[in-house]
Amino acid sequence: MKLIRHARTRRFLPFAALLPAAALLSAGPVAASESGGGGVAPAGGKPTVVLVHGAWADASGWNQVVRDLQAQGYPVVATANPLRSLSGDADYLATRLKTIKGPIVLVGHSYGGAVITNAAAGNPNVTSLVYIAAFAPDKGEATLQLAAKFPGSRLTDDPKAPVPTALDAVPLGGGPTDVDLYIKPDKFSDVFLSDRLPAYRANALAVSQRPATAVTGSEPTKTVAWKTIPSWYLVATDDRTIGTENLRFMAERAGSTTVEVDAPHAVLETDPEAVTDLILRAAHGSRPSLARTGAEQATMLGGTAALALAGGTVLVLHARRSRSRG
Repeated sequence: MKLIRHARTRRFLPFAALLPAAALLSAGPVAASESGGGGVAPAGGKPTVVLVHGAWADASGWNQVVRDLQAQGYPVVATANPLRSLSGDADYLATRLKTIKGPIVLVGHSYGGAVITNAAAGNPNVTSLVYIAAFAPDKGEATLQLAAKFPGSRLTDDPKAPVPTALDAVPLGGGPTDVDLYIKPDKFSDVFLSDRLPAYRANALAVSQRPATAVTGSEPTKTVAWKTIPSWYLVATDDRTIGTENLRFMAERAGSTTVEVDAPHAVLETDPEAVTDLILRAAHGSRPSLARTGAEQATMLGGTAALALAGGTVLVLHARRSRSRG
């Protein structure tokens, strides 16, 4: 795992001075999309960034990230994730990816990480995987299994409960597992947001959450794209949904270039600039050898000094959140 230490400045996109803004192509099959619409081809040689949301959220959670990436001239697809089953969701995404021409930076948040892990396997156009406080399962692993590996997740306070105690199960049919799972409204701000957003925003997100079926958390992974595709990973250090130690475990196992951000699981909502920063790194294949460290130093993300260590190059990053987006 490569770890980068980064002290963020307010509303600062580190690649803004390095990447010229490019106009998005507005006609034909190359138009960028926020909703996962028609076919997309790269604009000006830039890869297409495909964003995949997780459970208890929807594609609108990427809105600020989409705006920032489009301002840099990147074609973007913020695709819908059905949240019906891991295999079905992965097949849906894999089919969508086949309609996109040229290189793809594939980004997943939360359960979306498990979906991209399965969907990207065997697709030569996917050049980078980016995990945003996300599951990166190995073959045979299920997401709820990974959330219970180390302490930190607040999805349940009773490991033996048939349904995680922070979740409500809403029946969909006759079967005992045929249910939709929602985070309980009184648990949402704590579990998903670590109480980092004002109550009015947290309440709005709680009542508009999209549920996932029970099988999304129990179905094992079949294929593992991070074993063959380079990956980048954002660890949220106050993650109460998956658990920060579980994120670190998965990032290290995948050998990802990793950043740590003082943020909740829903880092898209609180720190979209940090999310955009890491996606831009992945888009440029940027794995700098050593970043400057220290809470009072601003890290220069575009160029760093090399440090040779036995066994490989190690990068250290600690991202501090400058403010909560209100």
